[in-house]
Amino acid sequence: MALQMTRKKLGDLMLENGDLTIDQLRYAIDKLKSTGHRFGEICLDDGLISEDVLAKSLAEQFGVDFIDLQGFRIDEELLSSFPPDIMYRFSFVPLAQEDESIVVAISDPTDVVKLDELEILLDRPIIIKVASASQISQVLKRGEGTSRVLKEVSEDFMLQLVTETEKGEEVLSVEKISSDTSPIIKLVNSTILDALNRRASDIHIETAMNGVIIKYRIDGVLYKATDPIDLHFQGPIISRLKVMSELDISERRIPQDGRFKVKINDKSIDFRVSIMPSAHGEDAVIRILDKESIAQDMKGLTLDTLGIEMREVKRLRKMVREPYGMVLVTGPTGSGKTTTLYAALSEIHTGEEKIITIEDPVEYQLKGIVQIPVNEKKGLTFARGLRSILRHDPDKIMVGEIRDPETAQIAVQSALTGHLVFTTVHANNVFDVLGRFIHMGIDPYNFVSCLNCVMAQRLVRRLCVKCKIPTTIKDEVLIESGIDPEKCRDATFFDAKGCDDCNGTGYRGRSAIVELLDLNDELRELIVAKSSAILLKKAAREAGTVFLRESAVEKVLRGETNLREINRVTFVE
Repeated sequence: MALQMTRKKLGDLMLENGDLTIDQLRYAIDKLKSTGHRFGEICLDDGLISEDVLAKSLAEQFGVDFIDLQGFRIDEELLSSFPPDIMYRFSFVPLAQEDESIVVAISDPTDVVKLDELEILLDRPIIIKVASASQISQVLKRGEGTSRVLKEVSEDFMLQLVTETEKGEEVLSVEKISSDTSPIIKLVNSTILDALNRRASDIHIETAMNGVIIKYRIDGVLYKATDPIDLHFQGPIISRLKVMSELDISERRIPQDGRFKVKINDKSIDFRVSIMPSAHGEDAVIRILDKESIAQDMKGLTLDTLGIEMREVKRLRKMVREPYGMVLVTGPTGSGKTTTLYAALSEIHTGEEKIITIEDPVEYQLKGIVQIPVNEKKGLTFARGLRSILRHDPDKIMVGEIRDPETAQIAVQSALTGHLVFTTVHANNVFDVLGRFIHMGIDPYNFVSCLNCVMAQRLVRRLCVKCKIPTTIKDEVLIESGIDPEKCRDATFFDAKGCDDCNGTGYRGRSAIVELLDLNDELRELIVAKSSAILLKKAAREAGTVFLRESAVEKVLRGETNLREINRVTFVE
């Protein structure tokens, strides 16, 4: 690999190209002498240049081409011609095969030793092009690298299937797990890394008749991660997870819950593990709690960032700024209830009032707020914790979830005695919540007296902005979805075909749809009088409530999502 030997200095090139001023160049050179860091790093860290400018300047300095990897997809055939983990170790992207050589994109052409080592490993000459480090990282993170590792490991397991199954029924033992340690650890680690790269919230390991199936939940929907792995390896995979979570590997007949922590690239990530016995063995679900990423998101978390309609945000803001009462959010598991409450808390947190939360578990850590994790094994339940919180002089309280009559009773009493209580409960809509509390034995008059508002919430997936395209929807399909075709003649409907940015799904990220019931005197009287749902809905609509389905249809008409998605999470009333 021949590189130019006489090269201009990087700073001179940037000055010539107008990327740096003479003062900035002098500043960087002075810092270079005192810190010992590299020139490019100093300019980048101090915000003097962008990553693209650095990559273009390095390419010019070394007399090679610059390449923009935006939207680039690795050729699978080319990828299969060398070891799958090599791209991560050397941080490069293979671009093309040219005769006997291979063209690769790298971010640092100055590391000649590393490039020589790569050339020896690949056993062929390499032609380099320069791309920005973040773009190379992005291409690798899209899943090709880790998916390849996952596929390779799965294929190893398939090959072993023939010889292993001839030995008869497997007896699970510590020795057997030890002998399988290397490939099992590789599989579990690759699965976790791949799931993180694909923005998954959960990893499902399911045991079926045809083998072990690994799935990821991305934006609320499950996707298969790889082909089924032979059933022979189900035991070692689950045992590996049990060892990581400090669970009993000999117990396979009862559910077990645990947790473990993994450090990836100096970032600690928590995982919650649930093991459940099933007809074909044991299944596992791993919940990913990437607290550091969440903490980054939390810095800018407000009610505006959740995707909720501005008219509802204004009404909700009014409710969360009341001095006392109860703000109740409802919806199924994974509908973003806790995130909404955190957004509300972060908006009202000024440091002048004592805010205490009790949660199971504490998912996000908020600065300046006292957060208590429920610990049922040690006797710290929601009810017991809530009683203690009231002796801790709080102004505002958040109860992660109301599950039992005792917690409900204390929460209502707290709201009636001058505290502002934020909480969640599992129910389908705002009216089901009322029945749920009354069923728990709460006095209807006390309940409606303390209640400021009830908000039902769902999350719909947003169409990927990179690949969404206008589409036409037939009138009969619109009518089936409860939409009047005449009212939306001017609307443009969108769909997405799938691209690298969204892992081919057509969706990226989620947005909240809500129905907000603002309790006024008329509604309170109707609830205490046990009026019919029809009367309650009529009064709610008059008070300004927009129901979930209507909120979802608005997002479709604005081109944020599609009919298929809103039909998945809501139904036509």
